[in-house]
Amino acid sequence: MTNNNDDSRPTGGLSKIAEGEREARAPGRRVPYSVLHLLKDLRIEWRSRDAINSMLFFSLLVVVIFSLAFDPTGELSRQITGPILCVAILFAAVSALNQAWARELRHNVLDAHRMSAAPASSLFLGKVLSTFIFVSSVELLLAPLFAIFYNLRALGNIWLLLVAVPLGTWAVTINGTFFAALSIRSRNRELLLPLILFPIFMPALLAMVLAISAILSGDSDPSLWIKMLAGYDVIFTTISLLLFETVLNAE
Repeated sequence: MTNNNDDSRPTGGLSKIAEGEREARAPGRRVPYSVLHLLKDLRIEWRSRDAINSMLFFSLLVVVIFSLAFDPTGELSRQITGPILCVAILFAAVSALNQAWARELRHNVLDAHRMSAAPASSLFLGKVLSTFIFVSSVELLLAPLFAIFYNLRALGNIWLLLVAVPLGTWAVTINGTFFAALSIRSRNRELLLPLILFPIFMPALLAMVLAISAILSGDSDPSLWIKMLAGYDVIFTTISLLLFETVLNAE
């Protein structure tokens, strides 16, 4: 006879994962597991707004400090906006990534993911997409502030920014999510994540800075740097998806 108070039944994070699996397997509701993880993270962030608030604080701090340090004339602003924008995005992304997997440690949710039938890649992809959405939302809020604070007017094809910036954002989120999961059980994970992430992200950061600067100045063709970002994203997305199951199941 089964005891209703048996401690072995799913509780906390495990019950939530089991509920999500039943929803995904329900007839007529074939919801991908990655979408369930994405919706879960979006719902949590909508209630708490922890990641968005911290990202906005750090990115606004970067924008304001550099605007006070320079006298942004038209020519100078086009030279410095690319690096400043990339630094603001990097700070915002690291702030969000430090909190991304910490949520999964509460109530043994990460252990529940290990026990679920869902593939590890779906959990990783959902986490990357949610972080990408958070960082992109901050970028949209920063765009008019950059134009105002730095007296900015692009001389090149400004629509290419809609390609270069998302590709660079995806590069930092895909690598950052992977390395944040790798360092999640470390005592100094907030310090360890930037130490691992920054050297790996450096080629994409350089390509992103040069692409944005070329678009704003109109002096050169940014297509080479955009192609470099696209190739970087394909390579590291593939590697991260293939290796994440090993990271998730590691002790």
